[in-house]
Amino acid sequence: MKDKQAKYPQLRFKGFTDPWEERELGDFVIDYVEKTTTQNQFPVLTSSQQQGIVLQETYFANRQVTTDNNIGYYVLPRGYFTFRNRSDNDVFIFNRNDLIDKGIISYFYPVFTLKNSDSDFFLKRINNGIKRQVSIQAEGTGQHVLSMKKFKNIISMFPSLEEQEKIGSFFKQLDNTIALHQRKLDLLKEQKKGYLQKMFPKNGAKVPELRFAGFADAWEERKLGELANIVRGASPRPIQDPKWFDKDSDIGWLRISDVTEQDGRIRHLEQRISKLGQEKTRVLMEPHLLLSIAATVGKPLVNYVKTGVHDGFLIFLNPVFDREFMFQWLDMFRPKWKKYGQPGSQVNLNSELVRNQEIDLPRIEEQQQIGSFFKQLDDIIALHQRKLDLLKEQKKGFLQNMFV
Repeated sequence: MKDKQAKYPQLRFKGFTDPWEERELGDFVIDYVEKTTTQNQFPVLTSSQQQGIVLQETYFANRQVTTDNNIGYYVLPRGYFTFRNRSDNDVFIFNRNDLIDKGIISYFYPVFTLKNSDSDFFLKRINNGIKRQVSIQAEGTGQHVLSMKKFKNIISMFPSLEEQEKIGSFFKQLDNTIALHQRKLDLLKEQKKGYLQKMFPKNGAKVPELRFAGFADAWEERKLGELANIVRGASPRPIQDPKWFDKDSDIGWLRISDVTEQDGRIRHLEQRISKLGQEKTRVLMEPHLLLSIAATVGKPLVNYVKTGVHDGFLIFLNPVFDREFMFQWLDMFRPKWKKYGQPGSQVNLNSELVRNQEIDLPRIEEQQQIGSFFKQLDDIIALHQRKLDLLKEQKKGFLQNMFV
């Protein structure tokens, strides 16, 4: 083994002062080889379940999954690790299933357990130092193969077992908190999806399944062009010319990238458009409903700041509808714009197509009730998303400061 190199993390738990040491993974990793002897001997971890599971624990489905032949596959017991030894060498999996003792993994995934190392710490150690070395150790001109021997030769910094356990427990609790917030967020999104399906008419119906008290009239079929003056934004050309922009301007410049980053509710714009640029675009001094017709096609948005509008958007001027109601309807309708595109090609929306799109509409009072309801729900979802993002940022900071 190489000479041990003393290093210290920036942030530590009280009582730990000893330096971290360079150690080979072979000091901690123990090979485990158990193979299936009968078909579907244990629940099977399929490739679809593996997809996207990187450096996280995985859960086997509590059922038998039929495959053509899984005799001779590796067995991954609860509390054991594995990784894909070819191509995607940085896919590490930890089986933390509380219900199923063992599951089946492909023979491309060598299995190992640990000695003198904490499992939760090891998970984070993989992400902070080990993964970067995996591609160096992997061999081959086509598929890069990482043998267990090469994996064990990887060197990284480790503290004492007691400090590993402290760090591992801390991040496990933090991960559980993040998972809890993620479940709450997912539940809220599912609830909103359910309300959207019930509070808007479907399948040719003229009334929705679920309504606020006091509303019983049938919804009226209208065209979007009858409900607002729909115009296209405008862009100065050439758009790369710096004279169109001024960082000190109080008018923002709405770009396609801003839509996805802020999920349709535009509250800040980094790029600012100059007075000269404002003469070449449409400037909105108050909130309006817009619709993206380029890149994120069919995505509705509302600007809450002074905005110059790119020609990749349509603007609904002088509307005779509730803005929040229409925002929700357009967001729900978004997948259906695909009917204007050829299979496999990008949808080509224009103002005339949007003007002619039909919509079932209740009277304005009911629109306002529906719009207000979904706006409050969106605000709650956004609050949970911010909490989740903050927790993830905090975790990122802890990872950077608690490892060397």
